[in-house]
Amino acid sequence: MSVAQQPNDLTPRLLGTSLWQDGMLHEAGIPVHDVPFVSVGGGLGSFIMTDVLRICGVPTSSIKVLSNSDTPWQTWEYLTRASQLPPGERIRSDAGARPDNIWGFPSYAVHEAWQDRSPKLLWQVLVEPILTDFFSPRAATVFATVKREADRISYWDMLAKGQVRMVRRRAGGGYFTLLTPPAGTAPTKRVAIRSQYVHLAVGYPGLKFLEDLQRFRETYDDYHRVVNAYEPHEHVYESLKKRPGTVVVRGAGIVASRVLQRLMDDRERYGLHTQIVHMFRTFVTGPHGSGPWMRRPGGDGWAYQAFTFPKSAFGGQLKAQFRRLEGEKRAALAKAVGGTTTPKLRRWQEQMRQGRQGNWYHPIQAVVDKVEPAPDGRLVSHTSSNDGGYGRYVSDFIIDCTGLEADMPEHRVLADLLEHGGARRNGAGRLAVGENFEVTGTASGGGALYASGAAVAGNHFPAVDSFLGMQTAALDIAADLARRGFCADLGPARSFGQWLKWVTGRPV
Repeated sequence: MSVAQQPNDLTPRLLGTSLWQDGMLHEAGIPVHDVPFVSVGGGLGSFIMTDVLRICGVPTSSIKVLSNSDTPWQTWEYLTRASQLPPGERIRSDAGARPDNIWGFPSYAVHEAWQDRSPKLLWQVLVEPILTDFFSPRAATVFATVKREADRISYWDMLAKGQVRMVRRRAGGGYFTLLTPPAGTAPTKRVAIRSQYVHLAVGYPGLKFLEDLQRFRETYDDYHRVVNAYEPHEHVYESLKKRPGTVVVRGAGIVASRVLQRLMDDRERYGLHTQIVHMFRTFVTGPHGSGPWMRRPGGDGWAYQAFTFPKSAFGGQLKAQFRRLEGEKRAALAKAVGGTTTPKLRRWQEQMRQGRQGNWYHPIQAVVDKVEPAPDGRLVSHTSSNDGGYGRYVSDFIIDCTGLEADMPEHRVLADLLEHGGARRNGAGRLAVGENFEVTGTASGGGALYASGAAVAGNHFPAVDSFLGMQTAALDIAADLARRGFCADLGPARSFGQWLKWVTGRPV
């Protein structure tokens, strides 16, 4: 089909050219709009970036957030709900990690203590984790405070709905970000945003399934009994309320612990007789680590850690170590201090103890070789263990709690950036970035392309996929943009003045 037959859309010339000229978009009939700074994603990473820029004095007219989401917390809310963290439950985050408050003061503990008129929360923070569990905020508190800050910085004026197709470098400097607006909302199928700076905060490409479970789902077209913890699976819990059943849970991280707690809570609340088989690929029997100063507690299969990374990774000795190390040494340190962990919470520990004693919670170490349907329509998991033994476990459902997909080629924008934008992978297979979070190899004249969040794991800063990590990246990016003259520097005077505005709820 000729170019003339494809108005307002990508042409073979545009698709095959890495460096776009303005005239190429005009020839294709794609309208071009100018905005100095574009953030792609529209989740909490984009929100935090725009929050910092607004605090640094950038007007809303100079920022555009491109997203399919209606709110910056939409995707995160969906994932937390699906993985058994409803709004009233507490998330895995520190009291001072506030995506709505770059200063972290007052903390979420102070906020909830004031809101609930409960000094117990302040006491919890004071004596954690020796006498109590670590404090962490409710998911609902995060939603509400981000909404308040989004209103304060006029986030909605910067949001443009649509699906980002690609980001290409522009001849002469800067970038074109190609957007597909929702059907019927624009006169053309595609719109291009021409900007000097682009920020990518696209999160994870999608769900990650264990190979044997993916094979089962595709072979038997069964997406009902074999589910991922990050996809809607409320039918599992509802089915178990109607009749006794057995569930296989696979995974050893925070999501696995939340799914287990939901199953155990339902068992207790409704008097159910659910049997739980929990399969660990690696079964942790006690404290472990590479040395006396690099050890974490563990036991009963789990590796315990209050947060995804130790607190020193956010601003202490681990952060400094990551900046010094490179390549394999950095990757080894990331594996040592990160990995699959979960907080050690008192109530959940007691539930597991009761389950082991009552012979209805069965933790095992096993590698699943295959899953197949049983003659009665149930599921059979065939396993092997380190001692050479084989097992056969029959269940009604299998819940995969192993995580989210992080392979860049699975994301259209990132895949195009690797092919046409000059981007490179780091040792962890994610985007390689410099210390200011500029994506290595993507510079375009006086323009710069930055990235934050899960897409840049494995670089100089370990905890990128966290509230504090996204704030750290946003502050470093803003400092680089201030050096380039795009925004004001966030010095002590501006920071204090803006904090006063935040406390009193005054617009930026």
